[in-house]
Amino acid sequence: MLRPLSGSTFLRVYVLLALALVLAFGLALSGFTLVDQVRREQYREQLADAPMRLLAQQLGAAAEDQRSQWLSQRGTELDIELHLHADAESRGLGYFQRARLDAGRVLIDTPGATDWRLFMRLPDEAAVLEARLDGISESQLRGMAGLLGEWLADPLLRHQRVAELSSGALPITLSDAPPRRLDSAQLARLGAGEVILHLAPEAWSLTLFLQLDTGNQLQSVQWLQVGPMHAFEPMPLSLSLLLLVLMLGVLAGTIYLIVRGVEARMARLELAATRIAGGHLDTRVKVESSDFLGRLGMAFNGMAAQVQALLRAQQEMIRAVSHELRTPVARIRFAVQMVEDMTDDEAVRRQLSGIDGDIEELDGLIDEILTYARLGSDQAHGVELATEPMECRAMAQRVIDALAGLHGQLRIDLAEGEEFELEAEPRYLQRALQNLVANACRHAERRVLISLHNDARAVRIDVEDDGPGVPEADRQEIFKPFARLDDSRTRRSGGYGLGLSIVHKVMAWHGGSVMVDESPALGGARFSLLLPGGA
Repeated sequence: MLRPLSGSTFLRVYVLLALALVLAFGLALSGFTLVDQVRREQYREQLADAPMRLLAQQLGAAAEDQRSQWLSQRGTELDIELHLHADAESRGLGYFQRARLDAGRVLIDTPGATDWRLFMRLPDEAAVLEARLDGISESQLRGMAGLLGEWLADPLLRHQRVAELSSGALPITLSDAPPRRLDSAQLARLGAGEVILHLAPEAWSLTLFLQLDTGNQLQSVQWLQVGPMHAFEPMPLSLSLLLLVLMLGVLAGTIYLIVRGVEARMARLELAATRIAGGHLDTRVKVESSDFLGRLGMAFNGMAAQVQALLRAQQEMIRAVSHELRTPVARIRFAVQMVEDMTDDEAVRRQLSGIDGDIEELDGLIDEILTYARLGSDQAHGVELATEPMECRAMAQRVIDALAGLHGQLRIDLAEGEEFELEAEPRYLQRALQNLVANACRHAERRVLISLHNDARAVRIDVEDDGPGVPEADRQEIFKPFARLDDSRTRRSGGYGLGLSIVHKVMAWHGGSVMVDESPALGGARFSLLLPGGA
């Protein structure tokens, strides 16, 4: 059964990433559309502002009883349907639309692709002028230019009215010199009172020219220029790229914040697992929430606590049993010595000597078990390893001196090399090396070789013998407690099956490892201790 969305971290991550992608795409699309729409509306408003302001000012200047006639006459001349409303509320305009009219701005409504409805309030009045037109034709442009010429007929008010009507999208200027871009024929038509339209295809702009009389003998005419009126241009590519980069930045930041949180929690879980695998069983994961990763952390902590408790119980039981075994073993040893003192029978003495040897072996086994239990107990309780610098070759030589007398038939050599120091726990590391050398002596035919290697990454101590070696299939099994092989390395070679397990625990406690392969020099087994550090 699928978990609910609120409890599934990975599902939530995937959903959030998908939503972030959809959100970024939607924001980009909406941004492009909105910016273009705003620019288009602003362009239309600026373009319609001057004509509507001109009509509103002329209508406002007309007497009230003549306004209907004026609307009808101008509407016919301009091919525009004109209406005058008492107020904005009568047209059902909303609050923001009325606010725009109150601010003296033109209001544009486009119910169709080419249908325009323009509104503007008359100066200092509540009445609203409405203009309806279906597109813009050349005759309408000429009519509006002619209407503008009539409005600017008074030379005393001309400059003031030009300043009031001019806007960014529809600039209106007066010039005392004829337009340079017109030829002589066009200038002649201007002098005849005709409106000249000039199209500049390279700039996609349209300009209207009109000649006005000044009533001044020194300068009889002026030239009126309306435009250039540029065509609406879609959003520039640079602006589009900027918006896209911003949207991608939002998307990248959102995904980064989502994934970083999950990755950080997974990294802490991985670190805890690595520490526990290294023997630090007291490590716990910090639980921050009740989602999937939170439940995983709680399960992980429960598992670690259970493993630590089981290991403690096991080690305590092994240690208790080992201690308890010492008492009966001591009593048996005492009894054997008493019997040996009470008899002179040679056969009985030989049997008692064999029993004494078995007791010695049992004592050694108990020592091994206690060492193994102590190592496991220290790791289970999170005891920190107390390390100090130690000389590797000197340690190896001490091991050789301790074991050479017990294996007189063997040659135990230390390979040539320079002395170097290693940071480790001296007693446990020497015990691990001694266990490997003793194991090699039990299986070697004639020779055991110890070699030391030191580099910038690690220290490696190799113990090689010329015995039968370890089968590849059994190279992991021999490090388990009480493990014995059924072929060359059998019970006949002696040992308790704990020596290599102790080596494995010692190396794990040092943060290193132990491995076994085939000896390239002697042909038998090669055991290698790998420790971090080095020169």
